[in-house]
Amino acid sequence: MRSPADSTAGAPRRPADVPALIDGARAGDARAVARLISLVEVASPALREVAVALAPHTGRARVVGVTGAPGVGRSTATSALVSAYRATGARVGILAVDPSSPYSGGALLGDRVRMQEHAIDNGVFIRSMASRGHLGGLAWATPQALRVLDAAGFDVVIIETVGVGQAEVEIASLADTTVLLLAPGMGDGIQAAKAGVIEAADVFVVNKADREGADQTVRDLRYMLSLGGRHSAAGAWRPEIVRTVAVRAEGIAGVIAAIDKHGEWMTRNGELDVRRRARAASEIEAIVVAALRSQLRDVHGSASLDRLAAQVVTGSIDPHTAADVLLGSLGYVPGST
Repeated sequence: MRSPADSTAGAPRRPADVPALIDGARAGDARAVARLISLVEVASPALREVAVALAPHTGRARVVGVTGAPGVGRSTATSALVSAYRATGARVGILAVDPSSPYSGGALLGDRVRMQEHAIDNGVFIRSMASRGHLGGLAWATPQALRVLDAAGFDVVIIETVGVGQAEVEIASLADTTVLLLAPGMGDGIQAAKAGVIEAADVFVVNKADREGADQTVRDLRYMLSLGGRHSAAGAWRPEIVRTVAVRAEGIAGVIAAIDKHGEWMTRNGELDVRRRARAASEIEAIVVAALRSQLRDVHGSASLDRLAAQVVTGSIDPHTAADVLLGSLGYVPGST
């Protein structure tokens, strides 16, 4: 089901009835789910109440991250994965993190356009989120939007990141299983060797495998995995390499089998709990950082920052000392614990 939030953009909003929204979301109401995610994205005053209400209902969804450079077929592969999961009866939520418009700051919605075949399926919820310049390819609100979909009873949540290349490693901290797509003839194998993303990936998918060069891309991946890293440690997960032609849904069953195999390995070795604790820690940290930024944006904080910046430019103070002064003005004593 497509998120209806865009059609109501700019309309006057009544104060959020959080209990009613939570009940609606858990009953499968797409509008309630969309409204809750909107409250997350705009950091609504009701956000804390939403978080408290969601907490008891989370921790059940399988979270799959899909990432890769532009042109490898991420959205096509995501759509094919959704079809395969729906064939098993699973409810699927999709958070498609799109590039932000440099003018409006909103999502360009390209991923949603490419997944229109699922728009009228009541078992699918699609939400595009703007990255708004956030590093790592993920919107800052993505972890909390994930909680909404999890609490709403979606069995699988797929997070598809904007194709920004090497910065996409952040998705590994958010997903249970990270799927990295590559394509032959695009230099992705070499780029992956340079980037930390090859360390972050749990499943490699060589998409467009009917093209010349697919065999070489698979060989490159196998060679890179043989060089060491976290995948070579004793008892570590050995990433699967799957060939697909996503536009024809070829090989998609193999991708799901690899995701399932990784999930079983994580459960058996306690890795799933480790990852989810790390995810929660990152979310807490992001909330703290957002609170500090909010304080910096107020009149007093903004004026202090401007004054200190001017002193740094003239050389009368160094950036580290300026940061200590600013932190002190916010009530934080540098060096304290």
